[in-house]
Amino acid sequence: MTPEELKYTAEHEWVRAGDSDSVRVGITDYAQEQLGDIVFVQLPEVGAKITAGEPCGELESTKSVSDLYAPLTGTVTAVNGELDASPELVNSDPYGEGWIFDVEPDDASEVEALLDAKGYQATLEG
Repeated sequence: MTPEELKYTAEHEWVRAGDSDSVRVGITDYAQEQLGDIVFVQLPEVGAKITAGEPCGELESTKSVSDLYAPLTGTVTAVNGELDASPELVNSDPYGEGWIFDVEPDDASEVEALLDAKGYQATLEG
């Protein structure tokens, strides 16, 4: 399942642009399947400056620990505090309740430069 309205990175993050200046970020269904049962999410700090392509958090599963990469350069405006108590939301609802953080991009055109659903699917089939 690859929602058409989202943008994607080759590192399996998704970005949802909304009505505000911030965009919502999470990991794809494919990514959560590859990781297995997520037991801990290290969230970036609200107010932190993040750089596209650089690690900004971690996802710990029963299999491994994986970096969470920033899909855009900008400032973190919110984090999903529900993940502290319920990290499994990333597995059960990766495009909804399992969102990870919101970021206000320094350059809004970075969002448009990300992969669309078809482009992301092509990387999986690649």
